[in-house]
Amino acid sequence: MSTELHDIFDEANGSLAIGEFDQAIKGYRKCVALDDNFFDGWQALGMALMKVGQIKEAIGCGLQAVTLQPNDLLAWTALSQMYVQDENIPEAEAAKQNATILGIGGKVDKTRD
Repeated sequence: MSTELHDIFDEANGSLAIGEFDQAIKGYRKCVALDDNFFDGWQALGMALMKVGQIKEAIGCGLQAVTLQPNDLLAWTALSQMYVQDENIPEAEAAKQNATILGIGGKVDKTRD
């Protein structure tokens, strides 16, 4: 991770911690614009967007996160929460199932990680 990316991400995390969601989202957007393969940026952006009720965009970020790291338990759990807020229960259950598989030591996609 570049120093610039690291600094922007840290600043966005600080904004999130004190409840400045719009500022945090702005920072996370900069992060993924700088590096579209930055898993932590996508994950954080999705969670921040979910906090402010921008569920559809949050789901897009969550999908990007699980695409980048398909064997990340927390990413699948977050995606499931996003789908629940969107009232898309079948997708929420599918994401939860992937999280459960990972939680018991399985793999979602053996071609990654």
